[in-house]
Amino acid sequence: MATVYLNGQFLPDAQALISPLDRGFTYGDGVYEVIRAWNGKPFFLADHFSRLADSCAKMRIGAYLTHLEDVPQRLLKENSLTGDALIYLQVTRGTAPRSHVFPPADTKPTVYGLAWQFNPNPAWTQGMVTILEPDVRWSRCDIKVTSLIPNSFSAQRAKELGAHEGLFVRDGVVQEATLSNVFAVFGGEVHTAPLSNYILPGITRAIVLDLCREHGIPCRETPIFATEITRADEVFLTSTVYDVAPVKSVEGHALPAEHPIADRLVALFRDVVRRECF
Repeated sequence: MATVYLNGQFLPDAQALISPLDRGFTYGDGVYEVIRAWNGKPFFLADHFSRLADSCAKMRIGAYLTHLEDVPQRLLKENSLTGDALIYLQVTRGTAPRSHVFPPADTKPTVYGLAWQFNPNPAWTQGMVTILEPDVRWSRCDIKVTSLIPNSFSAQRAKELGAHEGLFVRDGVVQEATLSNVFAVFGGEVHTAPLSNYILPGITRAIVLDLCREHGIPCRETPIFATEITRADEVFLTSTVYDVAPVKSVEGHALPAEHPIADRLVALFRDVVRRECF
């Protein structure tokens, strides 16, 4: 039985109970983070907590997060996770009578966390198959909210079509994927969508951009158009789950089999992981 965290307690998952009036349950009114761990050590934990705090602030959820900073490591320990793992943290607006307006400001947020062993899909490193999807999400995709129905529908459609990911297209521009950021290489220059309310500021995205700048790989935050992505020299995805994953096809169009820039960034990213976690 797994050990989870709920509102200040570590307890067996079967004993982790919340009210059916919790706004995370009734409205999807909450935010979350997914943190990768290697060798039993959370990766870029401070950055994840910074983004979680930003999500809480944008959602006007008054959660005090400092006391949670030891929770990821404790979850790994409680569940004997000494290798690759994922840690999930969720903060909702708390339990209150059902109403569309926010509950009183002193309503206590519900904070939940769990961790589990993670086994990456080998297909992610061999080349992702992707499709294009209309971006029907709300306009605050920069907030990591728990309301993920559009992402789930697109991920399910991708699965049914034999793909790994759906790339969201809004007004002709590829914004991001169902659970990752999107990069494309044109003429040796790495492109990715600039930060806006339409994409999540990915932790791995930021690391990759820093690696490009540090190692002289030309990069630019600029729109990637759906009409041009199938003609890219390379496409790759970044996320806490995928790390850096090359794409082998978009909407049935095969991309070049060689992806030297993505391969180099994979190697550089692994160097960061070794430095931080081993």
